[in-house]
Amino acid sequence: MMGPRQEAQAALFYEFSLEDYVPQDHLVRSIDRFVDLSGIRRHLAPFYSHTGRPSIDPEFLIRMLLVGYCFGIRSERRLCEEVHLNLAYRWFCRLDLTDPVPDHSSFSKNRHGRFRESDLLRHLFETVAARCIEEGLVSGQRLAVDASLIEADANKQNSTPKEDWDAQSIDPADAPRAVREYLEVLDHEAFGAASEVEPKFTSHSDPASQWTAARKGPAFFSYSDNYLIDTDHGVIVDVEGTRSIRQAEVGSTRTMLNRVEDKFDIVPEW
Repeated sequence: MMGPRQEAQAALFYEFSLEDYVPQDHLVRSIDRFVDLSGIRRHLAPFYSHTGRPSIDPEFLIRMLLVGYCFGIRSERRLCEEVHLNLAYRWFCRLDLTDPVPDHSSFSKNRHGRFRESDLLRHLFETVAARCIEEGLVSGQRLAVDASLIEADANKQNSTPKEDWDAQSIDPADAPRAVREYLEVLDHEAFGAASEVEPKFTSHSDPASQWTAARKGPAFFSYSDNYLIDTDHGVIVDVEGTRSIRQAEVGSTRTMLNRVEDKFDIVPEW
C-alpha cells in the first residue's frame, strides 16, 4: 500500500555541519589546501579607516572571486547567488548557514577602490608565484611568452573614428572614470605610447581598448593579456595587460622580464 507523506512539525533546533556535507574529493577542498591569504589584511591595513563600521572581510571577497574563477562564474551578481545557495562554496568562503552574502556591488566598489589603490591582485599573484618557486615548480631558465585576447565590454555603436575624438580636449574632471583612466595611460608604452598608429575607432565607454580584427573575423574592441610562462611545469610567473597591438605585446615581454628579475631574481637562459 502506498503510504502518505508524513507532514511532521519542523524541529526547533538542528545540528548541521558544513564540513560533513562537502565531499572529500570536491575541488574546493583541493584548492583550500594550498590557499594562503593570511597576508591580505596586513597588506590592506593602510587603506582602511580606523573608525566607522566594520567592513566586509577582504579575504572573504577574494575567496568568492576564486570560486567564480575556478567554476567559470563570470557574473558577480550570479556569483553572490551561487555562494548563497551552494554549501561547498559557503564552506570554502568560511560562511556559516546563516551568514549573509554581500551585495554584488561590493566587488566593483572594492575593485575600483582599495583593491586597485593597494595593487592587491598583483600582490596575491606574486605571492602565489613565490610559493611555486619555493616548491620547485619554477626553474626560471626556460620562459615562453603568450598573449590572449580579452574582449572588452564595448561595441562599435558607441564609438567614434579617431579623427573625431580628440582626447586632449576633454576635461578630466568632467570625464567618466573610463576616460579619466585612459588619459592617465596615454604615455604608457602598453597603451597610448605603444604605437604612433592611430586606432580606426575609439570606444566612448572604454577608450583604452583596441579595435582589432586579430582573430581574422569581425573586428571588436579588446585587450591583450600577456603571460610569461615557465615551461617546466607551465606556471605563469608574470602577467601584463596591454592594448591588442603587436608593439604593445612585444613591449610587455621586456616589462615582465625586468619585473621577474627584480622580484624573484629570475634570469632565463632563453
